[in-house]
Amino acid sequence: MPTLKTHKGAAKRFKKTGTGKYLRGQSKMRHILTSKEKKTKRKLGGQVLVSDADAPKVRRMIPYA
Repeated sequence: MPTLKTHKGAAKRFKKTGTGKYLRGQSKMRHILTSKEKKTKRKLGGQVLVSDADAPKVRRMIPYA
């Protein structure tokens, strides 16, 4: 069987955890930050888990992560 290619854009955006789930960054942190509250910016700066519905798509894009 041929090997699968890793989607390089996805590889830069997602990270696999030790338990096999995937982490992603959050949106709305690129610009217009002066109008956002400090608390909002703090929370958006962290990483969150990819939803269970989207996990199979991410797994297909980065099969060897």
